[in-house]
Amino acid sequence: MYAKEFQQSLKAVEAARAANIAYEPARMTAKEKDDLLAAYHPDYKKSEFKALSIGPNKGEAVPHELCDMLQAHSRIAAADVDLGDVRYDVDVLIIGGGGAGASAAIEAHEAGADVMVVTKLRMGDANTMMAEGGIQAADKPNDSPAIHFVDAFGGGHYAAKRELLAKLVCDAPEAIRWLDDLGVEFDKAPDGTMITTHGGGTSRKRMHAAKDYSGAEIMRTLRDEVLNRGIPVVDFTSAIELILDENGKAAGAVLMNMETQELMVARAKTVIIATGGAGRMHYQGFPTSNHYGATADGLVLGYRVGAKLLYADTLQYHPTGAAFPQQIFGALVTEKVRSLGAKLVNRDGKVFMHPLETRDVAAASIIRECSDRDAGVDTGSGKAVWLDTPMIEAIGGEGTIEKRIPAMMRMFGNYGIDIRKEPILVYPTLHYQNGGLDIHVNGMSTNVENLFVAGEAVGGIHGRNRLMGNSLLDVIVFGRNAGQNAAAAAEKTTVGKLTLAHIAAFDAERAAAGIETDAVSPLLLPDYRRKK
Repeated sequence: MYAKEFQQSLKAVEAARAANIAYEPARMTAKEKDDLLAAYHPDYKKSEFKALSIGPNKGEAVPHELCDMLQAHSRIAAADVDLGDVRYDVDVLIIGGGGAGASAAIEAHEAGADVMVVTKLRMGDANTMMAEGGIQAADKPNDSPAIHFVDAFGGGHYAAKRELLAKLVCDAPEAIRWLDDLGVEFDKAPDGTMITTHGGGTSRKRMHAAKDYSGAEIMRTLRDEVLNRGIPVVDFTSAIELILDENGKAAGAVLMNMETQELMVARAKTVIIATGGAGRMHYQGFPTSNHYGATADGLVLGYRVGAKLLYADTLQYHPTGAAFPQQIFGALVTEKVRSLGAKLVNRDGKVFMHPLETRDVAAASIIRECSDRDAGVDTGSGKAVWLDTPMIEAIGGEGTIEKRIPAMMRMFGNYGIDIRKEPILVYPTLHYQNGGLDIHVNGMSTNVENLFVAGEAVGGIHGRNRLMGNSLLDVIVFGRNAGQNAAAAAEKTTVGKLTLAHIAAFDAERAAAGIETDAVSPLLLPDYRRKK
């Protein structure tokens, strides 16, 4: 029965394809979007959130899973660590080895600082590596940073911190030039002009890409630059607690070797958190497109020393995660697939939304189609909708898919699905942490001096929703920004006596709030062991 219904749906999609290619669905009105999000987007399910009882964001709601980690016990007590036994002593300590951490390391090193990167996996094991579709920058004659700002500000529900978003869009053209000079192999026309495309919510073609390996190509280039400069990288080592000095300034971190559990002290004049996202927290049980180490560590480390969070209640569920076959459940299907012409189609072959609505609207539309409208396709492990990829070659000609999105073609081809001839099944996947630590425009935490933050661990750059291509951009713009400003601050800093007194203070606050928990944080890695 399942196979028969599946095949009937597939035939309906194929029969409607020619008409669907020519069909241009209307974009939703602002009210229609608001109503849709309120009814179907996971961020609006109040039962899935809990108010924090302690810390600088006390009283604010965050996902249950994050709340548990933010209010958990430290992995250590102050007495476990000899702060006088300093293993590493640097100007700038960077926690995280993704695009933001690498960009920060390069710029801090360029400024003459003594820099070190510590990462719990390997350099480049990060969401940056897994980003596919591209990086935005308004560098064409028909575009401008002002237009880019308007697109992103509206797409983020007018909630972005204006000064952060302004920096993002104004520094974007220079970020592209910087990457190009470092050796990123962007897609270019024969005359050397960069090829750009649309993304969801963009009013201009400003998406620069390296086929659909954009993040991998950027990360490859940044990693090579870090290593070529001889910047020390301590891998398979986690920061499990920040260290302050007697004046309350960030002054290093307690590091833990992931294999031996050995604790080490790293002292620094300034610290940069570049720990990335939180997909492996699996909020609300969603699958994720994130890399294995994305467990919100930076938010936990910062929160425990008093750094404030911004918009920690908002996540991005990418509308097109692979829903079939089961082996790649949750894997990212880049938005570039839709920018090249593929449309989302329900069980009956009907196009149910404009293909380039913003990600939150698209995700909510798919969830509605699979729930209240009961128009999803039964995959055997849940409902999904079709992404009609054969449209791409019907529009752009034979060879377009292999040329423009070879990674997608290969991923599905490994399971016998030729996306040039067959549509694919998709459902939203937990993709991006919109909220994070609150920063000034120079990258420093709003309330912890000498603690800088870059990349996905920052809150406020994108507001309450992010447009495609602005995450690869923010890891470059704010990574470089943090590196430059952390190096400058280090020049003026004398580190005082090191202390971990905040651990006991946080314990006391937890006890006073009556919170009883056995949980410890940061999580570091997800636990996928089978439970009895």
